[in-house]
This record gives sequence, C-alpha cells and structure tokens, in this order.
Amino acid sequence: MMKRFIFAGHAPAMLLCANAMLSPAHAATPAAVPAAVSAAPAASLAASLAPAACKGTIYMTFDTGSQSQAQLIADVLNKRHVKATFFLANEKTTRGDYSLDASWAPYWKARVAEGHAFGTHTFDHVYWKKDLANGLIQVKPQFGKDGGKLASFTDQQFCEELRRVDTRFQELTGRKLDPFWRAPGGYTSPRTLAAGSACGYQHAGWAPAGYSGDELPSDKYPNATLLKKALANLRSGDIFIAHMGIWSRKDAWAPANLDALISGLQDKGFCFATLREHPAYAQKKGQP
Repeated sequence: MMKRFIFAGHAPAMLLCANAMLSPAHAATPAAVPAAVSAAPAASLAASLAPAACKGTIYMTFDTGSQSQAQLIADVLNKRHVKATFFLANEKTTRGDYSLDASWAPYWKARVAEGHAFGTHTFDHVYWKKDLANGLIQVKPQFGKDGGKLASFTDQQFCEELRRVDTRFQELTGRKLDPFWRAPGGYTSPRTLAAGSACGYQHAGWAPAGYSGDELPSDKYPNATLLKKALANLRSGDIFIAHMGIWSRKDAWAPANLDALISGLQDKGFCFATLREHPAYAQKKGQP
C-alpha cells in the first residue's frame, strides 16, 4: 500500500490512502518570560510581560532542490531567529554543481553552527514506486548514475541510500544527521518505512496546511494565494514544507512568501522549533 505522509491538524496523522491514524496531540512550546524591572512603570511592565508564552509551535522544514533560494532562506531564518529542519539529497543546483558537493560545505557548516536540524532525503532523490512481490523495493532515482531509471533495492540497499547522506554530511560538516528522513514526494510504503526505521531514521511528513505549494505552477497558484492560505490554516504542531528552489516554478515562492509567512505567524503568537523538539521525534534524539 502506498502512503503519502503528511500530518493533519493539531496532531500528527499518517494518511493511508483515504484513512487517517492520529497520534497524541502536540503541546505548544512556551517561551521564556522576560524578567521585569522593578522600577519600570506599570505600562512598561505589562508590555514586557506581553509575550509571556507561545500560542503554539510551527515546525519549518526545507527539502533541497535547485538551491536557488538557499541563501535567501538562511538570511530570513537568521533575521527572524527561526530554527528549521533541512532534508538533504544530492540534487543538481542552479550553480551547475550538486547540493552535497564540497562547494556547498561552507553553506551547510554555517547552518550547523546556527543550530538547525538535518535529515536525510535519500542521496540520489530516490522516488519509491512500489513494493515488489519478491521482497524488493522498486525505486526511481532522480540523480546519480542510475538517474531516471527504475531499480530494485533490498531493504539494506534502501537503508544505505539513506545513510549515504549521513556519511556525506559528516564529511562536509563533521556532524551527523538527526534521526529522521523524508521520502521524495512524500511517497512511502510499509517496506520503506520499516527499512528506514531499521537503520535508525524515522519518517517525517508534513501537515496538509503545511504544504507551501511551491512546486505548483505560479500562474494557477500565485504566491499571494499560497501565503493567505498558509496564514489562515496553519495550527500549532503543524509541520511546514518548502523547497530550497524549484526549477519549474516561474515566480519563486520564497522571495515573496517566506519572510511574510514567518512574520505573520509570529504576529499571531506562534513560535518555531526544529523536529528535534517535535513530540513525535524528540524521543529519537541522539540516534542513530
């Protein structure tokens, strides 16, 4: 059975075709209460205590892509003091290289130093196609020596595809990945989920309201429409997904929407956290 992983509402949900299975609801993550200055006037004291706690938590995540928006994303996250989670594959970029080439080491090292989280997105951006009767997994890598060709993986080969990103990330940054992965397209199966879990990676999807729409044609789904929808529908506990650049979209999503989305959510009282702090993944911290 094919699964397209997303999370729904206030609690993570795994959509199995038309059926949803819910896990425990998320709790909002409180922020620290600012210390009051005893000599401050009452009005100033009230103002200092106004942002006493978050009204909810949003989990921003980014999958690699063309990388055309990589620096802009980093700049906005720094500007807004937001920690996010990046899912990495070795994808071709608009610079003519690949996102896990040595040329990208400074970029990834800087994100590590800033405290973001990182998961594997399969090294060659490998799409799951189907589980075969002989126990193998049919896949289609987008990149690498077998890019564009169907291939059959054992569970161990699928695990190694996930681990290749971990190995490469350590070579580039000296840091291991966090223990989660995201399937290209969000397409999974019981066998790929089991293979990922067996080698220490838990799958992370996204909320229905957390789909940025940045892969959709911009003439039919303009940035203003996508922004309005996200601001209206995102709820505490939702995982949001965007890409670090999409080749096919004429009007890129991030320049128009990322800063406006984050600031709009902050104005509503939302805070942000990485998947290391997400209730469904926090217990896996420190693995594999």
